[in-house]
Amino acid sequence: MRFSIRPATSADAPRCAEIYRPFVTDNWVSFETDPPDAAEMAARIAAYAASHAWLVAEASSGAIAGYAYGSPHRTRAAYATSADVAVYVDPAFARQGIGRALYAALFPLLGDKGSHAAFAGIALPNPGSIGLHEAMGFTPIGVYREVGWKMGGWRDVGWWQRLL
Repeated sequence: MRFSIRPATSADAPRCAEIYRPFVTDNWVSFETDPPDAAEMAARIAAYAASHAWLVAEASSGAIAGYAYGSPHRTRAAYATSADVAVYVDPAFARQGIGRALYAALFPLLGDKGSHAAFAGIALPNPGSIGLHEAMGFTPIGVYREVGWKMGGWRDVGWWQRLL
């Protein structure tokens, strides 16, 4: 299936929220416990698109298949050139290169906005996400052990970095 990458708009918020929901409710990929609704997702799209970038992958059918974004790494001024990144793909569209295409489009945009380094936090275990990030040039830099409690257990988060 063919797809195109474009900047997200507020009209994409309901679909982005729909894609994200199972990552919140069905596993520990996200450390959120309540999935954001469309209004909250629209606010995130607006904020992160303005400061960094938020992209969607649109299938030839018009369906949003996935999204990726950059966001502030930390709030202190010296971190301003670092960005956290994330990518979420609807499982119905998995393994079609959408995550790679989204990141390939996102990284130059982040660089153009002054980001020097991108960081990805991956709740472990998650071999698919690790594989994607390492294929995109990220290297592991450490693990926060038992940093979050979700779904009845302590969860580790591995951190990966890529210089832009």
